[in-house]
Amino acid sequence: MGAKPGGMKPPTVARGVGFASRRTRSRLVRGLKERGIRNLDVLAAVESVPRHRFVDEALASRAYEDIPLPIGYQQTISQPFIVALMSEKLIAGSAGRKTVLEVGTGCGYQTAILAHLYEWVCSIERIQSLFERAESTLATLRVDNVELRYGDGYDGWKGRSTFDSILLTAAPECIPLTILAQLAPGGCLVAPVGKATDQRLRIVSNRRGRLYDEEAEAVRFVPLVRGISE
Repeated sequence: MGAKPGGMKPPTVARGVGFASRRTRSRLVRGLKERGIRNLDVLAAVESVPRHRFVDEALASRAYEDIPLPIGYQQTISQPFIVALMSEKLIAGSAGRKTVLEVGTGCGYQTAILAHLYEWVCSIERIQSLFERAESTLATLRVDNVELRYGDGYDGWKGRSTFDSILLTAAPECIPLTILAQLAPGGCLVAPVGKATDQRLRIVSNRRGRLYDEEAEAVRFVPLVRGISE
């Protein structure tokens, strides 16, 4: 979508977001601060992105609660705290913030957060209906530093060699080598890893071509699935 990478600037959000939702976003940010999120860029991104635009209208009144919500196809929009936590870990471990690969676009909310934090976001989604929905929502909000692709996330992003950062929003039992191979030197990958009942965040750093793996908080995500689906 949109133009090529340039200077880092927040994507433009369409007008029409009510004052009430701005207040509730501010309240959400205060709650994230109380839970330990400290990075000001991440907090600003959460406050700027209208989460209610990424969920069904029937759930819009709950959009700024710190909970996951269903988006169909047995998928969810992640809890804001987890979105903020993973984003904070990602940029803390990355030497550069030009390019980021997201595996699992979903409804596009995490994608929009990343668009505030990086110059250029490449995001891939295996479920065609979710891909089309995210593409439409991000275009409506005028997020113009994102490129979306419908495809198999296990294959990584063909056509680009490496990324400063990589974020997985679904959990493999082990991180695919095809994805690890796209992590640039100085880069950081954050992913939930493990079986459904035993998942933890993993932070993988590429230090001069050698990978270092760190285990972090317990989480629960849908599994990372091979192939594509309509």
